[in-house]
Amino acid sequence: MKRYAFFISDGTGITAETLGNSLLSQFENIQFERVTLPYIDSEDKALAAVAEINKAQLESGQTAIIFDTVVDKNIRKVIDGAHAFKVDIFSTFLSPLESELGEKSSYTVGKSHQSALSDSYVARIAAINYALDNDDGARTRYYDEADVILVGVSRSGKTPSCLYMAMQFGIKAANYPLTEDDMEELTLPACLSDKKDKLFGLTIDPDRLSAIRNERRANSRYASLKQCYHEVDEVEHLFESNNIPYLSTTDASVEEICTRIIAAAKLQRRFN
Repeated sequence: MKRYAFFISDGTGITAETLGNSLLSQFENIQFERVTLPYIDSEDKALAAVAEINKAQLESGQTAIIFDTVVDKNIRKVIDGAHAFKVDIFSTFLSPLESELGEKSSYTVGKSHQSALSDSYVARIAAINYALDNDDGARTRYYDEADVILVGVSRSGKTPSCLYMAMQFGIKAANYPLTEDDMEELTLPACLSDKKDKLFGLTIDPDRLSAIRNERRANSRYASLKQCYHEVDEVEHLFESNNIPYLSTTDASVEEICTRIIAAAKLQRRFN
């Protein structure tokens, strides 16, 4: 069964997407066609959105679902005219909070998203630039600035994890790929040996690693099962012998990987 799910906002739509997708993920037997409609900030745009929703309902034969974070009451009234099941996120949660806190909400568009001039936003941009500049062991002389340095074999998920932590939380994360030479000696490279307190290891199932590497360099020694098993065994031994905390990325999303790293390493999130 296929259902349309619309995420509608007079801002970026990120809040509607995040909460809506979290709720929809609980319904594993239903296929959702997801559509995001951001910046619906006028009645004309709302009417166009309603027309799109009603068309989707007719085509699918199923009632569409709307997750809505529109603040303006007049625009919300237009959206209420859609032939859809509507989840008004703000009214669902803000009304009870107003009662509890004894204060009316400001109902301001984009309140949860930061200004480009805010300290937190500037910190996130700086962290993104740091992650890009210090990817794959490129500039080890700047490791003193790192909040965390991810280490592991090639293609174990270091780069996407660094970028996610930077983009979402303003965490300065560098990463360093451990080579066969490093693992054979069971010693950390000189650039990492005095940074043990910043190191966090990533490992991965060798079969999964081989599949990922074959997409990049098919039928190579680098992608062979034998090589992947060897590297994973050696890198885990290296982590354990040096008391480096580590986790497996095999079945984890980048969100889960980063949440576990942040919790285990007690990293400070910079998103307020």
